[in-house]
Amino acid sequence: MLYPHGAGWFSWWIGRSARRSVLDVPSHLHLAEASEDHLTRGAAQALIRVVLADDHELMRNSLRTLLEREEGVRVVAEADDLAGAIHQVEGRNPNVLVLDLGMPDGSSFETICRLHEQAPETQVVVVTAQDDPAFARRSLTAGALGFVVKDNADSELPQALRAAVRGEQFVSPRVGARLDAVDRALTQHRLTPREVEVLRLIALGHTSVEMGRQLGLSPRTVETHRAHIHKKLGLSTRAELVRYALGHGLLGG
Repeated sequence: MLYPHGAGWFSWWIGRSARRSVLDVPSHLHLAEASEDHLTRGAAQALIRVVLADDHELMRNSLRTLLEREEGVRVVAEADDLAGAIHQVEGRNPNVLVLDLGMPDGSSFETICRLHEQAPETQVVVVTAQDDPAFARRSLTAGALGFVVKDNADSELPQALRAAVRGEQFVSPRVGARLDAVDRALTQHRLTPREVEVLRLIALGHTSVEMGRQLGLSPRTVETHRAHIHKKLGLSTRAELVRYALGHGLLGG
C-alpha cells in the first residue's frame, strides 16, 4: 500500500497522534494522578515503624496483634532481651521502641538513656505491669516519652505511640494522677522522694522490715524516714498517715 506523502509523512503523523493522545488528556486527570502519588508517598512517610521488646512471647504476640490492628502502624521487629532491643533499633531505625521494664539482661532505664543519646530519632514507650509512679518518673527522666500500664494497653498504647512520634509525653492516666500527687507532696510538704515511697508503703500496711526489703534499706533507716514524715506533716499516728495518703491521691485508684 502506498501513502500519499511517503513513509516519512506516515511516521510524522503517527508521532503527532501519539503526542496528542497524551497532551489531549484533561489536565485534571494529570493532577489527580499526581495527587494520588503524593498521597501514597505521604502515607508511607506517616507509617509508624515499631520494634517490640518484651521477654514474654505471649505478651509480644498480644502487643503485636494489638498494634497491627492500628492503621498506619507496622511492627518491624521483636526482641526478647535488652541486647536484642538495642540491635534491632540500630539496624531497623524504628520510630518507636515499645519496651518492657522487666527485661532479664540488664537495666531497662540504662537502655532508655543509651538509646536516647545514640538513637534520638527512635522514641521509647514503656509498657509495664508496674503502676508505681516512681517507675514512671524514672522512665521519663531516662528519656522515654510514654509510660503505659499493660492492663490498659489496648486503649492507651496506640495513643502513646502517636504522641511519641509527635514528640509528646503520654502517661497512663491513673499513674499520671499519682505522679501529680507525689509532686504536690514533694513541694507542699517538703517530703523527699524516698519519704513519699515510705509514706505510701506505710499507708498500704507494710511493716518497717517489709519496707526495708522493698526499698533496699535497713529497718532503722525506714524508721528514721518515718519520723521525718510525721514531723513534716504534723501527724502522729499511722491512721493519720493513711488518711493523708488517701486524701492526696498517693495510693491511686
